[in-house]
Amino acid sequence: MVATVSTPVFEGPIDLLLQLVNSHQVDLYDVPLAAVVDAFVVEVAGWDSVDLQVLSEFLMVASTLIELKSRRLLPGPDDVDTDEELVGWEERDLLLARLLECQAYAAAADGFALLLEQAARSVARTAGLDLDFVVNAPDLLEGVTPEDLADAFCRATAERPVPVVDLYHVTVDTVTVADTVTALSRRLPRLGRSTFRDLTRHLTSRMEIIVSFLALLELCKQGRVSLDQGHTFGDLEVAWVAGVDDDRQPVPVGPGLYDEYEG
Repeated sequence: MVATVSTPVFEGPIDLLLQLVNSHQVDLYDVPLAAVVDAFVVEVAGWDSVDLQVLSEFLMVASTLIELKSRRLLPGPDDVDTDEELVGWEERDLLLARLLECQAYAAAADGFALLLEQAARSVARTAGLDLDFVVNAPDLLEGVTPEDLADAFCRATAERPVPVVDLYHVTVDTVTVADTVTALSRRLPRLGRSTFRDLTRHLTSRMEIIVSFLALLELCKQGRVSLDQGHTFGDLEVAWVAGVDDDRQPVPVGPGLYDEYEG
């Protein structure tokens, strides 16, 4: 953004007005500086936010024009040429530009110094690879025929089978405690006394053995069998208690786990 002015003899950026005055293309007496300043103040009042760069540029150029016009209008001991007055401003701008360039070169020098300091921590190789040692990248398509590519494409685009979840490890309860209690109630009166090992010798799954043990505990709770274990980790002896509900008929079930089994 550049500050613009509007005068009877010029309308445009204020820095261009200073150049035209310096080159004698615009007469400074024809420029009403008071009106220029008032118009700029009105324009600044309408800004949403103050742009310090534009404001400082306008103040510098306007002050230069006011100083030049004041010297021409007010009497002085000597007449000063306008070109000589503006020489100082041009030299100042040139000096400022050179200072900025020096700052840029100084920053670049600092960057190179940092790189040199980091590079000084490394040690260069003193020996390289043998001259006859050539590193060749492997050919990834060596031995691959068009038929192989076609087969790979067919496998990649073939319809994938529907995934099937294998449930072989899921145990399905095929026997219940109630059915096992009924089966043991039929079998134990004929055996009289037996062991848990003999009663479950023909079973093949762990779940059936567990259900049989729970059924024996239920019968013991009802007082229909007695359980005895002579020593720790010994065989569990099971004995049917005679005369306890012998006339009670068990609930009829289908072919059970112990139906008509003679161990």
